[in-house]
Amino acid sequence: MIPALNQLVDHVERHLSEELDVRGLADGAGTTEYHLRRMFSSLAGMPLSEYVRRRRMTVAAADVVRGEDDLLSIAVRYGYGSTEAFGRAFRAVHGAVPRDVRRDGGPLRTQPRLSFRLTVEGNIPMDIRLVDRPAFRLIGHAARVPLIHQGVNPHIQRHIAALPQEEHARLKALGDTEPGGLLQVCDDLAPDAVEGSELTYLHGVAVGPDTPAPDDLDAVGVPAGRWAVFRSSGPYPAALQTTWAATATEWFPSNPWRLRPGPSVVAVLERAADFSTATTELWLPVEPA
Repeated sequence: MIPALNQLVDHVERHLSEELDVRGLADGAGTTEYHLRRMFSSLAGMPLSEYVRRRRMTVAAADVVRGEDDLLSIAVRYGYGSTEAFGRAFRAVHGAVPRDVRRDGGPLRTQPRLSFRLTVEGNIPMDIRLVDRPAFRLIGHAARVPLIHQGVNPHIQRHIAALPQEEHARLKALGDTEPGGLLQVCDDLAPDAVEGSELTYLHGVAVGPDTPAPDDLDAVGVPAGRWAVFRSSGPYPAALQTTWAATATEWFPSNPWRLRPGPSVVAVLERAADFSTATTELWLPVEPA
């Protein structure tokens, strides 16, 4: 995985003014575009699209400051059809428009070229099992919410709090297959996983494909496949989020598995009354790398 990410960085540098062929690069590295983008985002701390934009504007800034070409020529060189579109992208990165930077020499914000290296320290104990599951469904109450990487997501919190207490008991009684108990389901998440981008969050349970479900509940069909299940215990949600991050930084780079498209599921096995601590299982859909 690490060599594939560094090949991706090299590819970005060679094609800063062109559309990236991420799928072709992933195929050549023996992985998938979905997994490559997810791992890049997790390890770099930013989506691939944002890194490309920052690198493009970092290199373009040198052309702007040198002043040898007009701004339209520079815009076209870096894949923009007008000085207005180029100017918006330039300002989003540097905080100033090209003409002011050309006059004043700055301000400029540089995005260094990334280099990925694997350092396995084993400082995150990981309790993992691999499970083959037949097709099942996730049923419950769904909402579109923005992605938040750290801390409690207030949008999800409000969604759950709006449900009557008796609804949680009704949902729990409907569940009849693994993952067991009340579940936190994230679906329709873009591979780049940009913070603030929308995803579908479902508060519900897992049922068999033929189990009848009430008409007032949303449903997500899940095809048969293999899952990596990561158990964690401790402060909530910090312990869960640490484990989630460690899947990208430690587990996937060191094991012959990759993410496949599908929902991620969190099962809460035990928790304190105030939810300050919890034991959880994170279910991620995987396939052989």
